Amino acid sequence: MSQKTFGSLLLAITVCLGTLSSTSPIQGDQPVQLIFDTDLGNDVDDALAMGVIHALQSRGECELLAVTITKDHELAAAFADAINTFYGRGDIPIGVCRSDVTNGQGRFNGLAAIQDDGKDRFPHDLRSGKDAPDAVDVLRQTLAKAEDNSVVIAQVGFSTNLANLLDSPADDISPLSGKDLVKKKVQRLSVMAGAFEKIMNNKGQPYDHKEYNVIKDIPAAQKIAKEWPTPILWSGYEIGIALRYPHESIEQDYSYVEHHPLAEAYIAYNPPPHDRPTWDLTCVLQLVRPDRDYFGLTSVGKVTVADDGLTTFQEDSNGRDQYFTLTDEQITRTLEALQLLSSEPPHAVR
Repeated sequence: MSQKTFGSLLLAITVCLGTLSSTSPIQGDQPVQLIFDTDLGNDVDDALAMGVIHALQSRGECELLAVTITKDHELAAAFADAINTFYGRGDIPIGVCRSDVTNGQGRFNGLAAIQDDGKDRFPHDLRSGKDAPDAVDVLRQTLAKAEDNSVVIAQVGFSTNLANLLDSPADDISPLSGKDLVKKKVQRLSVMAGAFEKIMNNKGQPYDHKEYNVIKDIPAAQKIAKEWPTPILWSGYEIGIALRYPHESIEQDYSYVEHHPLAEAYIAYNPPPHDRPTWDLTCVLQLVRPDRDYFGLTSVGKVTVADDGLTTFQEDSNGRDQYFTLTDEQITRTLEALQLLSSEPPHAVR
């Protein structure tokens, strides 16, 4: 996919800050090698998370290797490509699943099809997910090319793609099975899934929450919980609702360009004044900046996904899993970081 030309204001920003590109490491440190697995279109936090990723890449802190999608609608891939192209990275591979799960367009993926005066409002080459490769192929190709133990994965949608990856056999891409490929190449996985504290309903009563990303594909979530061979960090439902993106930022911080895909997606999903939870952004931030104390992590243990989708955690010194915790002090710092990163204009490290 070729890189597209931005609007005049965005071009001026590019001239000032340098040519848009995948960036080189800062101070000799290697950028975090990241795969983003998303159900883009079901909620706007996926789109905001992509803004965070691109800002971190522009700072030399990570490199987005691939985007794989678990929402089975053709415009999900097209809008992902539009976001990547907006940030000057329209050649990032995109893979899709064909599961028939959440197969509607969603409230904002239609932005990929909007044209002004006969031209795409948000330029992109990938017109439809029907033209995109299978997500498992993209995952296998990306991992096969990576250095050992170098890749982190943020899964912020359903577990479909990663469960299918585990089941994939050796092929022309790699002589390793999917599970062995993950074991060899992946350092850790962070998933926005489950709930590890009781949630208050609209009557102020606590209840056991069965989280959306889990219940939309329970067998896949169970496979990840049982079989994934690397450490998993779980960002529960309670974390995102404690970190609500301020709608004032949408109204004020994205106006450096006439049409911004993230701001327009937010407005199309649920117009301000509305402070949307930042569920999916949390996984990205922790994977790329694990030592900034944005979140706490529990001791290790084991997450179980029940047949009804309920997630539970049991502490175990031999366990693989940890889940996020959050203090009042961390809420203030973390929300500020997420707001600043997601609204950061496209640029490259000089």
